[in-house]
Amino acid sequence: MFEFIKEFFIEYNDMFPVIMLSLKVSLTSTLIASILGMVSGVATALNEFKLKRTLMRVTNTLMSLPPVLIGLLVYMLLSRKGPLGSLGLLFSPTAMIISQSLLVFPIIFGLTVSNISESAKEIQLTCMSLGASKNDTLKAIISECRMQLLSIVTAGFGRAISEVGAVMMVGGNIKAKTRVMTTYIALETGKGNFNEAVFIGIVLLFISFFINTVLYRLQRRE
Repeated sequence: MFEFIKEFFIEYNDMFPVIMLSLKVSLTSTLIASILGMVSGVATALNEFKLKRTLMRVTNTLMSLPPVLIGLLVYMLLSRKGPLGSLGLLFSPTAMIISQSLLVFPIIFGLTVSNISESAKEIQLTCMSLGASKNDTLKAIISECRMQLLSIVTAGFGRAISEVGAVMMVGGNIKAKTRVMTTYIALETGKGNFNEAVFIGIVLLFISFFINTVLYRLQRRE
């Protein structure tokens, strides 16, 4: 069994760059979307304004937006004739990070607003009564709602690492440059190389299982 695994790794050593790039792109895009989405989400949850319901409806729509539409938008922006074409970012990991960040941001923002609105307002009132500053209030909200926020980040990461349509459009699925796990699976399945596709699929399942296990243990500690 171990000899088989060793021989498999030696024969298909080109899979490791694919796995590492997939993790790099997904983690970076999730981090960017989480920072922007949580900050704006907490601010939206704490404040009432005229267009808040409209904003949330738009956000809910974007949460279910087909990834290929985001890919098309980013492609048009980064193509040679696009407004950002001079940057030369198309068919690069940066373009993939941009598209995944745009996909994950509505999820982080929408879930943050819906999940912490009530508790965030209660924490804000408590902090105001104690004379806490805005920064201290924000820190208190993040601290008290950290498990909900962690679950939201996990959902965002799941969306990022499982994405295939948008990253294929803006990344081009170029070997040793922009090929990630999902595009690798699509390519190898189309070629009939099911062993490689299944292996990468197992890796994806393992990563998902590992993240959910860590989250479960953190929740048990609470």
